[in-house]
Amino acid sequence: MILSKMFAVADKEMRQARRDPITLGMLIGMPALFLLLYGYALNFDVRHVPLAVMDLDKTARSRALVASFVNSTFFDQVADLPAGADVERIAERREAKAILVIPNGYAADLDSGRKSPLQLLVDGADAQTATTLLGYANALVGEENISLVEQRTGRIDPPIEFRPRVWYNPELRSTNFLVPGLIGFILMLTAVLSTAISIVREKERGTMEQLRVTPLGPTQLVTGKTLPYLAISLIAATVILVAARVLFGIEIQGSYLDLFIATLVYLIGALGFGLLVSSLVDTQAMAFQAGTLLSMLPAIFLSGFIFPIHSMPAVLQAITYAVPARYFLIILRGVILKGAPLTVYWKPFLLLTLYSNLVFIFAWLRLTRKEA
Repeated sequence: MILSKMFAVADKEMRQARRDPITLGMLIGMPALFLLLYGYALNFDVRHVPLAVMDLDKTARSRALVASFVNSTFFDQVADLPAGADVERIAERREAKAILVIPNGYAADLDSGRKSPLQLLVDGADAQTATTLLGYANALVGEENISLVEQRTGRIDPPIEFRPRVWYNPELRSTNFLVPGLIGFILMLTAVLSTAISIVREKERGTMEQLRVTPLGPTQLVTGKTLPYLAISLIAATVILVAARVLFGIEIQGSYLDLFIATLVYLIGALGFGLLVSSLVDTQAMAFQAGTLLSMLPAIFLSGFIFPIHSMPAVLQAITYAVPARYFLIILRGVILKGAPLTVYWKPFLLLTLYSNLVFIFAWLRLTRKEA
């Protein structure tokens, strides 16, 4: 009897969702659209940076150095500057983000065994890109130095044989790092907004008062209102994972069951948070604003999605323990990229489960008190 009432509410909610195809399409289709937009827009890979070259030497050796920069795909030569060119003006107008200056006598100095100065001017307005460019340039010049030593001595026998190897993401694609974070962010946002707006819509239309006078208990009402959106969110999660495979080539290396269990627990917490938001506001506009603010910002800035948690101030690091996306992100990257079982991440999974239960219970208590 109790289950039949609960499923009756769920059926009523699902019928109402089907009558609103725009909202239903947004709940299922918008996550994939978000993934498409953010997945291509957010990219930390630094390649094809505009490079201006002031080659004052004009020799085969100087041209070979420029070619090594261009052939690396990190730089694209966009200008060949004459002597005396205003490099500061070029940087100010963003015509180039890096300017390579090769002095006159570069080849002659190297051929005679002398050191030759080489200058790279980098636009430091974007500190992260500038740091990356300096690392690329140091590596390229280092390779050129090794080549010169080898030409002079005939052999190179370094005392340390360095053999780096990158696991899980050999190509160092930032997309592989960002897409799991996008999944957690998008699911949190859509799940919170769907339940928050659903409950508040009943308040605005006055139908919540009608539901209160029915034989439904608060538990049956809350669970019945949540189940359809849990099913819709799981479908949206499937759509996102398929889109990630098709658009970005990200395959799930681990167990689908582990991924489903973690996603289910995460969505329960997100839906519970949406219910909690609905108990605090009375209009759909306020529900949308509060749900977006309280779910989106922590999922982006305090989950480790973009900014490393260990580099944050101690106060913010403490706050991140209350952000469920932090734990879900660890599990997602482990299961999807590393193929690790869920048991390896038992601690973040336990904390995620604890969060989901606590927020759902707190939301139930709030709504039950309002019902009373």
